Amino acid sequence: MSFFKKLANFFGSTATSPHPAYVVTARCNRCGEILTARIDLGNDLSRADDGGFIVRKTLMGNGENRCFQRLEITLHFDEKRNVTDREISGGTFVD
Repeated sequence: MSFFKKLANFFGSTATSPHPAYVVTARCNRCGEILTARIDLGNDLSRADDGGFIVRKTLMGNGENRCFQRLEITLHFDEKRNVTDREISGGTFVD
């Protein structure tokens, strides 16, 4: 492999993230819109005080229904990045 090909492969971007992701889906209590968020388990998590990890996300619709209600989501993960607890305000989780 030539030097330039190696250099291009080194700086080239990949289409997929090297870290797994957790996708959360919620329904707005006000308008019923379904909102989806992707949580990168390698970058988005923060260490929790009691061990494990925590992430907080705020979701808001696109305004198509003239609803700008914010959904506050908090997810707790263990050391293996499995969801142990989840909380939401302004909506309900969709499984």
